[in-house]
Amino acid sequence: MEKILVTGAGGFVGGHLVTYLQEQGYEVIGVDINAPTTEKNFRPIDIRNQEHIRELLDQIRPKFIFHAAAQTSVTESMRLPKKDVETNVLASINLALQSAEFGVKRFIFFSSGGALYGNPSELPVSEDTEIKPLSIYGTSKAATENYLNIIQSNTNLECSVLRPANIYGPGQNPFGEAGVVAIFTEKMLRGEQVTIFGNGQQSRDYIYVEDVTKAALASALGAPNTCNIGSGIETTTQNIFELIAKQTSYQLLPIYENERPGEVDRIALDYSKATAQWNWKPTVTLEEGIHRTVEWFRKQ
Repeated sequence: MEKILVTGAGGFVGGHLVTYLQEQGYEVIGVDINAPTTEKNFRPIDIRNQEHIRELLDQIRPKFIFHAAAQTSVTESMRLPKKDVETNVLASINLALQSAEFGVKRFIFFSSGGALYGNPSELPVSEDTEIKPLSIYGTSKAATENYLNIIQSNTNLECSVLRPANIYGPGQNPFGEAGVVAIFTEKMLRGEQVTIFGNGQQSRDYIYVEDVTKAALASALGAPNTCNIGSGIETTTQNIFELIAKQTSYQLLPIYENERPGEVDRIALDYSKATAQWNWKPTVTLEEGIHRTVEWFRKQ
């Protein structure tokens, strides 16, 4: 079996990706600072530790690396920019350089389609839309993309970049600062009041996690490229609130608070390039995805 390394394997997207790749017949080694020691194919390594990453790559020599480990909160990036840069930029550059050194064929980087483009004048955005991030998080993802382009041009390492929209689905952390579907679902099922930052009319493009894992493998097997991974549909935060409230029989009104720094007003992604390059398109509708997510949280 071909070996694959997944960073951030103990996280939301990384965990789903490990399961999907194993189902496709790959031998998957997961790296995560919080990796369970009971899992024989998981390594509890901080991706910022260059020496430990080097030892691991020398030992396993993977064909593909899916780099999903990241600091993922826009709000936290504005509060702790140094941590964001260390995790999302420096660790990523080191991992890519060492991947080239140890003969990795393809490096798949999870960038951001939600934070990269800022507040564009036209929607949905294509990959040719000007990159104008409003947050440290979006800027760190943009910087890493630029570094990967240079590394790819000067080594034998191939790089594919995913620019996903707002990913949601079963298993997402409902207690952090990112992941509005998980946060709303958890609070509604507990009968607690939900907070909306802003007036509720800010829009996002929501993509179900299983569609993202399929895009990731397609980006490894197809030609190396950079593609948006989204639905192409704008959905307001108010609409998300109403969809989840309907499925959870939630009756309370939301609390509206001030918008948070670094957040974009509106975004939706044109995914036609991913269809052309990787034969990928989303298959799970927002209504179906939220239903699956609510049912998963209900069982917890």
